[in-house]
Amino acid sequence: MEELRRENAQLRQVLTGRPVVDQARGILMAVGACGPERAWEVLVSASQRTNIKLRRVAELVVAGTTGGQVPRPVAAQLRRSLERLPHT
Repeated sequence: MEELRRENAQLRQVLTGRPVVDQARGILMAVGACGPERAWEVLVSASQRTNIKLRRVAELVVAGTTGGQVPRPVAAQLRRSLERLPHT
C-alpha cells in the first residue's frame, strides 16, 4: 500500500509540473526555431548543466516571458544548449 501511495504522489507531481514544462518547450520552439524534441533536449541540457531541476528551469523560462528575470547562468546555458544541439 505504501508503494502505491509513493507512486501516486510521484504521478501527481509529474502532472502538476507538466503544463509549465510544455509552456517552456513552446517558448523555446518559438525562440529557437526548433521542434518539440529539440526544445525538450535544450531544457534537459540546461537542467543538467546548471544542476537545477527541469521543472524549475521551465518555470524560469516561462517567467522570463512575463517580466520575470531568468538568472544569468540559466539564460546563458539555455543559449548554449540551443546553439550546441543539432537542429531537428
